[in-house]
Amino acid sequence: MEIGWNQLAQYIVSGLTTGSVYALVALGFCLIYNATRIVNFAQGDFLSLGGLLMYSTVTSFGLPAWMGFPLSVAGTALVGACLERLCIRPSRSREVTNLIFITIAASILLRGLFMHVWGKEALALPPLSPETPLRVLGAAFTPQNLWVLGITLSAIGILVLFFNRTLMGKALRATAVNARAAALMGIDTRMMTMLSFALAGALGALAGILITPITSLSYDVGVLMGLKGFAAAVLGGYGNFYGAVLGGVGLGLLESLGAGLISSVYKDVIAFVALLLVLFLKPSGLLGGGSQERL
Repeated sequence: MEIGWNQLAQYIVSGLTTGSVYALVALGFCLIYNATRIVNFAQGDFLSLGGLLMYSTVTSFGLPAWMGFPLSVAGTALVGACLERLCIRPSRSREVTNLIFITIAASILLRGLFMHVWGKEALALPPLSPETPLRVLGAAFTPQNLWVLGITLSAIGILVLFFNRTLMGKALRATAVNARAAALMGIDTRMMTMLSFALAGALGALAGILITPITSLSYDVGVLMGLKGFAAAVLGGYGNFYGAVLGGVGLGLLESLGAGLISSVYKDVIAFVALLLVLFLKPSGLLGGGSQERL
């Protein structure tokens, strides 16, 4: 099959768009893992909640998108903080496996609440701005594509500044490296852990708000996206900031190019086979093995 440059460029644009969303979800996984050493299987539900809250603020309450966006992100961040404060912190057992099961139970509970509040029907979330495509280097960019890429880059830049230039960010990094030593230095490690859940919730909400106008919106839309984000985090090196970004973008490009050049039927298979190959050759992931880039 002969593929022209325009088609290839379009596949790349699509891959970068979905890959950016995977990167946001992967960053949320890494934040919580570095702070608690657990895998938060409710991360995908933060994505669902962000999109659903945006839907309600825009369609049910009639707020403009520029108001609904920060409210939805803040609301999901609050739910993330509550998950840590009400479910993770009170747990008498500090075994990692038990804490992971708590996140799985929280995920099931959240999906049940979403289904009860918003129903099972697919919902349509309008794009953040009118859809007038722009053509760049043979590829058609919709404004939503540009929003996804721009906001993802901005979020990554803000996180880099936060972790490297603010006292709270440095305290969160210290907690990730050694929680006991951080506590001895006077850092409130419990507050830092709750902050990591709140930031993970905010990142999940960003992903949900950005991707659902392109795909679809329902109470369980975050399940598959959460799994893809988890795969991206593992692919890049679990717990590695830049690895999460690289893994997300790489996974998105693999999916898009695989669907376009081979078949959309094998889109998921191609991505996960590539993940298995990378982990077989380098179990720590593409950028794993070093602690200097941990969040």
